[in-house]
Amino acid sequence: MKAPRKYFEPLAIGAPRPLLELPFRLERMIHFVPPHNEKLRAKAGELVSQVDVLLGNLEDAIPIEAKTAAREGVIGMARATEFGATGLWVRVNALNSPWFLDDMTRLVGEIGDELDVVMIPKVEGDWDIHFVDQYLALLEARHGLKRPILVHAILETAEGVNNVASIAAASPRMHGMSLGPADLAASRAMKTTRVGGGHPDYRVLADASEPGAARPSAQQDPWHYTIARMVDACAANGIKPFYGPFGDFSDPAACEAQFRNAFLLGCAGAWTLHPSQIAIAKKVFSPDPAEVAFASKILAAMPDGSGAVMIDGKMQDDATWKQACVIVELAKQVAARDAGYAAVYQL
Repeated sequence: MKAPRKYFEPLAIGAPRPLLELPFRLERMIHFVPPHNEKLRAKAGELVSQVDVLLGNLEDAIPIEAKTAAREGVIGMARATEFGATGLWVRVNALNSPWFLDDMTRLVGEIGDELDVVMIPKVEGDWDIHFVDQYLALLEARHGLKRPILVHAILETAEGVNNVASIAAASPRMHGMSLGPADLAASRAMKTTRVGGGHPDYRVLADASEPGAARPSAQQDPWHYTIARMVDACAANGIKPFYGPFGDFSDPAACEAQFRNAFLLGCAGAWTLHPSQIAIAKKVFSPDPAEVAFASKILAAMPDGSGAVMIDGKMQDDATWKQACVIVELAKQVAARDAGYAAVYQL
């Protein structure tokens, strides 16, 4: 374990000093773009005004023969686009792939000043983050970057989930983590071909009230346990948890339900793989105006968070005051970026 006083020292001579705190950015949706596709890449200029994060994807869903074109595409997209308040991320290829080294050296060397976050797939333990941390520092020093590029880990193996706490604490470069349900399902030998969401056969059955009577049942969320572990690990280390992909573009209701479960458990956002999912993520990861109004009433009645009051027949104390602070603070962040929500929240 690194000594506390050395935790925030640069890992390479001339590299920028690690951040003491994450920079504030609203990140309700991480929108994936396949940069080898010229038609879709050309829409980046339109998308930056619609999404909080635009991500150039170099890994899964990019054919092997298109890996080089995807890398060139994301570099070109970064140079041609004015991102403003929208984050620029790239999901690089896996650490054990033949493309990882070129991904990192080209990205940092050519668009390092524009790049906010590098997303690392299939992270299995803190050793993976230590390697990326050191390698990024060397590249940043070589190219004279003034700010560190952050790292986002994807949990998509059983070993990664088992080591989630140490991954979250591995480096001050850590931005957050995302659940990768498809690869994780394969790693666990789960019997599903779905990408995220529930499964009709994963359910509980009520006891029979009498012989032959119908027995109510309810579908369950197979990702609840993993999301909760990820949220705890991230919250304990001051980084952000995210839900990953929802693969059924034809079922927006199920997508919204899965995103909302993740939001309620503490996730900051989710991946959007299709333009139709952008509005869903924006809606879900922006707090409900009624919740914001009630939370504001709590803060107004308890300015310093002490004591206890009754509001609309419900007792409020320091614990609910803290919950209200979370909702109102997020609403302020959303309102600062989105004029429509600013008018609704009236903060």
